[in-house]
Amino acid sequence: MSDIIAAPSVRTLARKKGINLEKLSRDLGRETIAREDVLQTAKPAELVAQPSYWDVDHSQFGPVSEQAMSRFAQVSADNLAAANRMIPQVTHHDRADVSSIEAFRGELKPEAMARGVKLTALAFHVKALARALCDFPRFNASLTSDGKRLVLKGYVHIGIAVDTEHGLIVPVIRNVDRKGLWKIASEIMDLAERAQARKIKPEEMGGASMTITNLGGIGGTAFTPIVNPPEVAILGLTRIEITPVWDGLAFQPVPMVPMDLSYDHRVINGAEAARFVSHHAALIASPHGLLI
Repeated sequence: MSDIIAAPSVRTLARKKGINLEKLSRDLGRETIAREDVLQTAKPAELVAQPSYWDVDHSQFGPVSEQAMSRFAQVSADNLAAANRMIPQVTHHDRADVSSIEAFRGELKPEAMARGVKLTALAFHVKALARALCDFPRFNASLTSDGKRLVLKGYVHIGIAVDTEHGLIVPVIRNVDRKGLWKIASEIMDLAERAQARKIKPEEMGGASMTITNLGGIGGTAFTPIVNPPEVAILGLTRIEITPVWDGLAFQPVPMVPMDLSYDHRVINGAEAARFVSHHAALIASPHGLLI
């Protein structure tokens, strides 16, 4: 057990659930164990069972080969399947004008180089999301397991979904509402690099108020991200596109980022989601206000 890196609270939870951390570590193929690993492992099997008629002999249709799913990928798949099955999810789509952000980033480029920090548009979204969560506290909450109470959080932590060759990892930036843009940008860069190198610590995962998943560097115009429980919403971003916007006299080319907010309909209704995303878009359109 001494080789396993896990917080005392995670070890306590594992004992309560009857989970052997040494075995879990071997199954996951890593020494760091987070709270989510224990919770996902303890999930009832019936939530992730596949229908028997899905078991098809594909070789009867042509050549096939098999590739083993890592334990980490299996646990992640089980959690996503359970979340999609149990949470009534709705996705609201909108766009935000990022022309001011792009101009502002250009102005700050010399300072970014001097600081050794890559100031991405994602840093602005993280800061804007933190502000929006403060303004809309119902989104910074979690529903109790019996569905009867809403736990409102007095902190703002943002999860950043990072795509790695080992699977999706979601490290968390703590107390974003109390951090400046440069600090946020620096932490995003650091967490992304260490996630790729599998050097994220257990205490750097879990406890997020809400998660951002950004596909802008890859492509796409829209998608439907799955809510990561116990969070009640998740914000997806895709590639910036030039959109013709009418200014009253003529159409102007405006860089817009598509935004996709998936939310738990048990907690959030459609009007609340629309207002939340519109508020986030307004913050993005006027990024200088995020520095106040």
